[in-house]
This record gives sequence, C-alpha cells and structure tokens, in this order.
Amino acid sequence: MMDLLRIENLSKSFTLHNLRKHISACENINILLKKGEFIGITGRSGSGKSTILKSIYRTNLPEWGDIWYNSERFGLINLARAKEREVIYLRKHEIGYVSQFLSVMPRTTSCQIVEQAVVEMGKDKEYAKEEAEKILKHFDLDRELWDSYPNTFSGGEKLRLNIARAMIKRPRLLLLDEPTASLDNTSKLRVRELIEQLKNEGTTMLGIFHDLKFMEGLCDKEFNMDKGIITN
Repeated sequence: MMDLLRIENLSKSFTLHNLRKHISACENINILLKKGEFIGITGRSGSGKSTILKSIYRTNLPEWGDIWYNSERFGLINLARAKEREVIYLRKHEIGYVSQFLSVMPRTTSCQIVEQAVVEMGKDKEYAKEEAEKILKHFDLDRELWDSYPNTFSGGEKLRLNIARAMIKRPRLLLLDEPTASLDNTSKLRVRELIEQLKNEGTTMLGIFHDLKFMEGLCDKEFNMDKGIITN
C-alpha cells in the first residue's frame, strides 16, 4: 500500500507576546498514513491535536520537521516547505479540511457555498447544483436554509454545512477536526455514513475526535496525545 502522507519530527510552538509566554503545541510528531487508511488522534483539549492538522493544511507553518505528501499533481511534495500557489492548488483539488468552525464569504448562501466547492474542481454549474442539493439532503439541512446565509445558522447547522462542503469534493486526503463536536446523534450517523463511503472509495483520512464510540470500527490506527506528544 502506497504511503500518502509521512510526518517526520514535526514540532510547532507559539509565543504569546502579551502574556510573555512560549507554548510548545506539538513536539517530534511522527505519523505514517497509507493510501486509503483512516487514522484517529485522541487526547484532551489543548494537547496539540489540531496543530498537527493545521500544519498539514498549512494554516500553521511548522517550525521544525517535514510533512511529505504524495500529490497526484506534484508528486512527492513537502507541505512544510511548499510554495503558496502549490498549497492553494492542493486545497482546491486534493486536500479537504473540516473544522468545527465555518468561515465563508458574506452574502453567500449555504447552497452556493457547497456549489462553489464543486465548481473549483472544474465541474459545470448545473452538475455542481445537483451534487450540492444531494449532499444537503443527506445531512438533513432544511430546504428553507439552502438559500439562507449561514451566519443565521445554529452551531450544528454550520458544522453540517462545513462537512458537506469538504466531503462533496471527495478529496484524496481529508482532515477532520472534531467533525461531530456539536451534532446530535442522527447527524453523527449521517457523518459516519459519508466517512465510510469515502473510505470505501479510497479517500485517506486523518481525524481528531473526543467521541471514542464514534470512532469504533472506523479507524485503522489510533494515536493518543498528551501535552503535545504522541504517547503510544
């Protein structure tokens, strides 16, 4: 099985100038993710889990270490050193990210947000509209909300929309940062159904969860983090 992602000696810290503090977020992280695998990372809040995902997605720039990704477009590329235009391409076409928070352009409806994700992949608008409506139905997002602006949504509705936007692309690598944090049980099951479907289709995933029961039977491997270090 081909290696899709290899994290080597990743370290990241932050300086809080106003508090005159230097915080180590994660230290000497080593993870190997093979194509089609799903790895879960657990640990208490503040243990450094999200820092790993944000370093892969390049929201954070790693201070130390390498993140080797086997790209369809660029071949083997070090995400820790990749150029900005390469990172933008990978975000559009190969790497998806689901966070607990929804960040969108104002005056963009929920349906338009999901449609744009499909159009970015080079699909036409008619196809994008059909696919967007399918996935919004799957997540049981009320049809009345499709033409509404997400700033009026509840936390759970925003999260479902965020998941729909990322998953509709069927990315090669999907990063999941607490994707079920504020969802009810029915919505959690719908997320699980799509994760299982994507896994069966070959999507490789790295996810952070507090809900260990949700992960049962999904993850091929599980890592636990404590104070910025992987403990197993």
